[in-house]
Order: sequence, then structure tokens, then C-alpha cells
Amino acid sequence: MFKSIRSILTVAVVTVSLGALAGVAKADTDTKWQKNHPRREQVNERLANQNKRIHQEVKQGDMTKAKAAQLHREDRTIRKEERTMARTNHGHITKAEQKALNQQENQVSKQIGK
Repeated sequence: MFKSIRSILTVAVVTVSLGALAGVAKADTDTKWQKNHPRREQVNERLANQNKRIHQEVKQGDMTKAKAAQLHREDRTIRKEERTMARTNHGHITKAEQKALNQQENQVSKQIGK
């Protein structure tokens, strides 16, 4: 009987410990790069979100593969521009550059879900 209680307590302790570790990991999910480049992170996060939206539209049959390919090309062009901008400013982009990139992303976003 004591053996089964000990086993149950051991499992409970391990479960609580793993849960605590997972909570700590989630609390600090941003990498050093993400913390040091918040504007680039925001632009890239939007591009990743748009990529997911495009894939979802194709999967649901709401967008043709040709249209998806066109939108992916536009997103790749924005990503290349973001990288070029960052190269000229020691890895960072300015607020004005971020605004310009976001405006381009808005144009692509409007084409998703039509």
C-alpha cells in the first residue's frame, strides 16, 4: 500500500515539476534576436501569419494554387526588402521602413480571404 502511494506521489511531483518548467519556458519565448529587433520581428510575424492564411485558404478551396503562388511571391519580395533594409542599418529597420513594409503587407493581406 505504501508503495502505491509513493508511486502516486512521485508521479504527482514529476507532473507538477514539468508543468512549472513549461510555464517558465512559455513566459520567456522571445529569443535574444526577437528582443533586439522588435520591428523586424513584427514584420516577419505578419509575413508568417499571412503565409498560414494563404495555406488555409488553399486547403479550404477558397483560393487557387496559382493565386496562392502569386501572393507567396509578393510576400517573398517584402521579406527580401526587409532584409535589404536591415543590412543598411546594422541589422535593424527604422520605424519608417517598418511602416512601408506594413503597408505592402496590408496590400497582400487584402487579397487573402476574398
